[in-house]
Amino acid sequence: MCKRFDLEPAKWAIAKVVAALAVCLAAYSATVPAVTGAMQKDASSPNSGQPSSAPVITATPDRVTVSGGHGSTDIRWDTGDGSVGFVFVTENARKAVLFATGPRGSRVAPWIRAGRYFFELYGDADRRTLLARVTVSGSVQSGAPQRRTLWPNVARLLLVLAVGAVLYFAVYLGSTGTLRTTFPTEPTTSPHPLHVGRNFFLGVAAFICVDGVIFHTGFYTSILAPDSYAGGLALLTRAENQRAPSGLKEVLVLGDSRMAEGFSTAVADTVGSAAGLEFVNLAEAASSVNNWYYMLREVDPTARRYWAIVVPYGIGYEPSTADPLRISMTAPLLRYTDCFSFASAFQLWSGRFRAFAACILRGSAYQSDVADLLAHPLARIKAVQEEPKRIRSRAAYKGRNYDIVGTTYDPQTGQITFPPQLTEAQRRAVRESLVRPPDSEIQYFLKLQRHWIPRILHRYVNSPTAIVLTPVPRGPFAEVTGFSTPTEAVFAGDVPGTTVVSVPEQTFGFLEKAEYYFDGYHLNAKGREQFTQKLVTELVGLLGSHGSDAPSGLNRQLTPATTSN
Repeated sequence: MCKRFDLEPAKWAIAKVVAALAVCLAAYSATVPAVTGAMQKDASSPNSGQPSSAPVITATPDRVTVSGGHGSTDIRWDTGDGSVGFVFVTENARKAVLFATGPRGSRVAPWIRAGRYFFELYGDADRRTLLARVTVSGSVQSGAPQRRTLWPNVARLLLVLAVGAVLYFAVYLGSTGTLRTTFPTEPTTSPHPLHVGRNFFLGVAAFICVDGVIFHTGFYTSILAPDSYAGGLALLTRAENQRAPSGLKEVLVLGDSRMAEGFSTAVADTVGSAAGLEFVNLAEAASSVNNWYYMLREVDPTARRYWAIVVPYGIGYEPSTADPLRISMTAPLLRYTDCFSFASAFQLWSGRFRAFAACILRGSAYQSDVADLLAHPLARIKAVQEEPKRIRSRAAYKGRNYDIVGTTYDPQTGQITFPPQLTEAQRRAVRESLVRPPDSEIQYFLKLQRHWIPRILHRYVNSPTAIVLTPVPRGPFAEVTGFSTPTEAVFAGDVPGTTVVSVPEQTFGFLEKAEYYFDGYHLNAKGREQFTQKLVTELVGLLGSHGSDAPSGLNRQLTPATTSN
């Protein structure tokens, strides 16, 4: 008979094996469909072709023969002007899902089944600016061979059986009853109790610690996909933290896709050079005011780095379906202590739970990114290596050089007239921009601004930094009614001790024309230059008289006006 051994070390060893196998099984299950396709190309790769004059998305083939349960197609896209594109896929009239992002690139969809798939290229993450669209149809081939798809199912079954066997022996060795005297022979009774509750909490604590080491230390953040929401925001803040001070009066500009398309740092630096200003643009498509607060905390921990910070307000709407996107974008900047304050601002309990989990277990917000890393490790390495190139490309971006001149809208009849040169994607984007969002989404957007803008202002109490609150042009159709809200609905009042100035709301009314827009939301290159010049001129006029040092002592009451949504 064999000698009795201590069961506690054995339990820990078995637990490690179980965890390792579970991770392998989860990773394998997530990546088996993906490894059968080609590796995703980096969106900024120079080998992916030169930018074309018009946005395009193609599928090769667009008619997929489904054999063995699924087929594949190669999706290629190009926004045409170097701006970031967002490819969404809709399967058989279901909810649209983000498929890929980047100015241009290709990615294999290896999961095509019988039915129709709509791949749509958008200019923004909120799916308001449709650039191009392609339809993929899958049809089943009768009598198709099953051999190619048999091995993944067999391998997955073997892994499940292996995990089950390990679990069985773990339970067996951890039992406290009389041990067997027949094969396998055991001479005595285990003296060690199970301690189920204690071991459970120890396991949870260990899991949180492992998540913290991997995802909270910055290790995984440094290898996030640069073209993902989280990776893009992490790249921007990391590059800004590494940027050396210029010695000038630095002005930070925040915002979403409207500011990203509408503000030019090159033009701003030229206009503001006489006043000794230098501008930094951290506006990012799909970002929101809650993202901006944590970006400021990351790049300006002392609340004294910038001479002024420009915060846009009163535009847009916020669907509750965007909660996972906001959480994923903010995840690289979150801390354990943010779990309650970050989660409390979300409207739905599902969003609050996701936000809370992202603060404690940050890896929960990176699930899709981890799966993509395991499926395409070489592409991820290449993308991370080209991050400096991505930053330079962003700085050199000059906007889109086409417009929607000739487009008219009658608010009485709802009739829209388009000029012949507009593409179908541009026409669709204009139509969508004229559809009023539900009141619940507008109110949710206002709630976020009422919650987070005061938090930004409170962060700069007794700071020399000035907060400049600015509207943006509402759109190419100024005659549209019902898209505005009073300023007092957004701001409750001043924050004593904070330098706050507000750009008058009608400042950019002259830009609300079709010649300054490339779709129903975003300024084109011409509008970008005009908007930047006007904003910098206003900023210099509001703050320029306060000397060469950072402004202090200015605190102006916000004037009630009408802000666009």
